[in-house]
Amino acid sequence: MIKEVKNGVLYFDGCNTVELAKEYGTPLYLMSESDIVGQFTQLKDCFLSKYTNTRVAYAAKAFSPMAMFAICQREGMCIDVVSGGELYTAMKIGFPAERIEFNGNNKLPCELEAAIDYGIGRIIIDGLQELALIERICREKGKKVQVLYRVTPGVKSDSHDYIVTGKKDSKFGIPLDEDVIFPAVEAAIASDYVDFLGFHFHVGSQLHDNGSHLQALDIILNLVKQVKEHLGYDVTELNLGGGFGVVYTDENRKPYSYFMTPMMEKIEGFFTDLGVVRPAIVIEPGRSIVAEAGISLYTIGSIKDIRGVRKYVSVDGGMTDNIRPALYQAQYRGVIANKADAEPTETVTICGKCCESGDVLIRDIGLPEAEAGDTFAIFSTGAYGLTMASNYNKNPIPAVVLLKEGSHKLIVRRQSYEDMLACEVLPE
Repeated sequence: MIKEVKNGVLYFDGCNTVELAKEYGTPLYLMSESDIVGQFTQLKDCFLSKYTNTRVAYAAKAFSPMAMFAICQREGMCIDVVSGGELYTAMKIGFPAERIEFNGNNKLPCELEAAIDYGIGRIIIDGLQELALIERICREKGKKVQVLYRVTPGVKSDSHDYIVTGKKDSKFGIPLDEDVIFPAVEAAIASDYVDFLGFHFHVGSQLHDNGSHLQALDIILNLVKQVKEHLGYDVTELNLGGGFGVVYTDENRKPYSYFMTPMMEKIEGFFTDLGVVRPAIVIEPGRSIVAEAGISLYTIGSIKDIRGVRKYVSVDGGMTDNIRPALYQAQYRGVIANKADAEPTETVTICGKCCESGDVLIRDIGLPEAEAGDTFAIFSTGAYGLTMASNYNKNPIPAVVLLKEGSHKLIVRRQSYEDMLACEVLPE
């Protein structure tokens, strides 16, 4: 078990969380390598090993330290980057260029230049003007790059509006209007500087129903058929995105096969009927790989009981290390790690130390009596905790410790005050 209780103390991947809090300090991110590898193993079993010509590209935006990229490399995964910084991280560890794809709605010229120089495997074009920019860079450098078009299938997914990406009114992707998409595809096919492979779509995030994936897939397969009929071109790659949901509170997490099996059956049947070889199929899971592999540790400090209203239990972190409750109204579960098997005796609200009323991590959670100095653990924080962390109120970014079957090692050191000021310049 990744999480268990021994003698009243929470253990995570075989490690005593209270002792880790003492050794590394708090706030602290803990990541289970065992759980991360377990997710990759499930994907190998139900997708990579089951179907030929398939790839998994880990969506780096979820959690992107060099150590995570190294795990992806070791496990034979590709990675999906969305910025020059994520690309630089991959380059820094020598991640194989052909296993990198570059997403994003506004890639900067300098980012594209770095990607093309490094020879990355795919650039996923998100807007019509991006093709001309890529062509100009490739022309200047005497290079050619493989590309896909990210298209907006126009389906609505059941998730928070900020993480729904497949509807027509979206900053992501190219709309499927015939007078837009077909000229764009024709231009890419005719280009001397890009090799057009096919299409990419992403319908949203934290999804527990496969309906929107299957609906979007039908739309994309119809597009593939139209491209063949109108332009005489067979696509060689389809990227189905990610968005597979995880457990934060009481969600019923579906196995990867719940999404992949019906999609692959539909895809294989379609291309058999079309009479062409099935293209390469790629998926881009991020959150589902790392969310449940992470927990955050805090030290409880000030406790404020407003009688008849609410009891606030403050911790030494907050929205600076986990913005999701304030940004998305995300909900989490947690325990007092040094009282992990004690029965709840009161309902409290866990709040952070930032100067914002919205800095609340968990509202109305049942706990045993909380005391200053207790260690509080929040579950399923492995995705978008570190990568969205900030220095608001000049709070340092926490450290990250990677755990594996009772062992632990630092993979991101705690930011110091000096680190925060390293880029500042005091004018004379």
